[in-house]
Amino acid sequence: MKNLFSLFIALFIVSIHAFAQEGFKEPVTWKTSIEKINDKEYYLVFKAKIEDKWHLYSQYNPEGASLPIEFDSEQKDTLFTFVGKALESETHKEYSEVWKKEELFFSKEGTLKQRIKLLKENVTEVEVSLYGQACKEACIQIEKTAKFDLTKATAVTEMKATEKETKKGDKKGLLTLFLLSFFAGFAALLTPCVFPMIPMTVSFFTKQSESKAQGLRNAIIYGLAIIILYVLLGTVVTTIFGADALNALSTDPWFNLTFFVILVVFAVSFLGAFEIMLPNSWANKVDSQADRGGIVGILFMALALAIVSFSCTGPIVGTALVAAASQGGIAPIVSMFGFSLAIALPFALFAAFPGWLNSLPKSGGWLNTVKVVLGFLELGLAFKFLSMADLAWDLHWLERETFLAIWIAIFGALAFYLLGKIKLPHDSALDHISVGRLLLGLLTLTFVIYLIPGLWGAPLKIISGFPPPMNYSESPYGVGFKKLGSGNSSATHKALPEGAHFMKPYDIVSFDDYDTGLAYAKKEGKPILLDFTGINCVNCRKMEEQVWTDEKILPILKNDVVLISLYVDSKKKLPKGEEYVSETTGRKIRTIGNKWSDFQMRKYKANAQPYYVLIDHEENNLVEYTSYDPNIEKYLNWLKEGIGNFKK
Repeated sequence: MKNLFSLFIALFIVSIHAFAQEGFKEPVTWKTSIEKINDKEYYLVFKAKIEDKWHLYSQYNPEGASLPIEFDSEQKDTLFTFVGKALESETHKEYSEVWKKEELFFSKEGTLKQRIKLLKENVTEVEVSLYGQACKEACIQIEKTAKFDLTKATAVTEMKATEKETKKGDKKGLLTLFLLSFFAGFAALLTPCVFPMIPMTVSFFTKQSESKAQGLRNAIIYGLAIIILYVLLGTVVTTIFGADALNALSTDPWFNLTFFVILVVFAVSFLGAFEIMLPNSWANKVDSQADRGGIVGILFMALALAIVSFSCTGPIVGTALVAAASQGGIAPIVSMFGFSLAIALPFALFAAFPGWLNSLPKSGGWLNTVKVVLGFLELGLAFKFLSMADLAWDLHWLERETFLAIWIAIFGALAFYLLGKIKLPHDSALDHISVGRLLLGLLTLTFVIYLIPGLWGAPLKIISGFPPPMNYSESPYGVGFKKLGSGNSSATHKALPEGAHFMKPYDIVSFDDYDTGLAYAKKEGKPILLDFTGINCVNCRKMEEQVWTDEKILPILKNDVVLISLYVDSKKKLPKGEEYVSETTGRKIRTIGNKWSDFQMRKYKANAQPYYVLIDHEENNLVEYTSYDPNIEKYLNWLKEGIGNFKK
């Protein structure tokens, strides 16, 4: 009998534990290991197994979308330092209608290998945390903290699958960068500073060479010298800033602001206000060395080309290098190789086959037209960098509508220029426009017309990623958005309560602190709607856009409940002294997001978002919780049931 009683108690405890864990979801499970590179460097390996249809978001997921993976440690910069970004296994790409961006994520499985470098001797153990987000119908904040025993590390003997797959992705990205840089070099070739030099240079080689073979050899050396010169520039940039520092630099708001100013100066120069030139003394000294003849003379001729043509090529080279910086690694070298190859090939080919020169179009006003078009493009690109700085600082000075208005003005002016309606300082007299220029003008005008509906909330998928996201806007859901229920909202006629804010664009009074919201609900005599949500939670935004905006639901949220929205992914640090160790997970709670996530797990045995709870002033549930469900009638009935129970 005693044994049966003990068994009953054991089963009861197990059942209670299972019930307590019922609300928890663990869509991602982890295995960790460690690999030794050398005595100072190691790979910390995190292998994820992901439940079907769940997405775990990559480190490279764009800003303003679902949360990317990141690594952190309290031992960072004391015992060790992270070396660049982690190597990733294969990721997938999918366009998000909510964030209006291409998202990168792992599906079913994923591996990350974070490289570290020890800063002290005799370190035997390190502790690292991985943070991220996984989403399906709900979003889960991912946290995995692991201790790594360095004495048990396995030596890296061959390239693992993770590295192979990462390098495969890198090669794809570098190939795209190479092609873009090649076309940028071709554009530079068609400017007034470079194009006229082709026949001059070819004529020089033809006259100076004793035979056709020697002329061909000299032309090839000249082309290679141009390539070496620009690749050397890319190497210097990579060496000075560091392969991984370039990537970090490209996301820095001060860097983006600085480059905005530089691009505007370049653009104004291309439009004809002034010319950016290196000192004439440099060109004269280099030109004098070119007369020496032989291979040395040819090398100096290539350097002379770079200096003389700088006013046209400098802005394009600068833009290409910054575009390469966002990829880090050897990207600047690859970019300069593509750029210089496009410039070098024509010089070498026309020197080898001088007869082809007769097929070249004659220099003329069209060269300045190319330069002006590039100026307009640089000016448009400049505002992308300004937008990135504005987004990073959350200033809301360059919101989506303002950005699009600027682009409409820039490309509208370009269209009028191509159609001959605008004339700039260095343009030749124009009796008529060519068919090619007319077609390009019409294409540009079509693009401008396409942009205009974006001012009223059109998604503009063709330029996705260039303008600020839809939620960074004066009218986040379009100019025609109607704030339903505002006519009878008592909230709009009262002063905003202390500690509250208006949730835009719905004008719902919302609290982001539990205790403050609870106190206000008691004062107003209303039930509390707890909204466990996330800044980067896709389905949270879907519920707000598709369900909360309904004309039957929005008045209830404004007038009949007190909304407390607790953001579980907030990175804002807790004040000193308020940090604690969670009794539920044993993890240290350092941020506001950690605090509300821990509160949700401790109080409601759940960790998914969105998660909605209706409670009374004694913090008792008025009705069973609900989560992501776009069925408006079900959500309405849920609200009415909870509010009805509160009034009983």
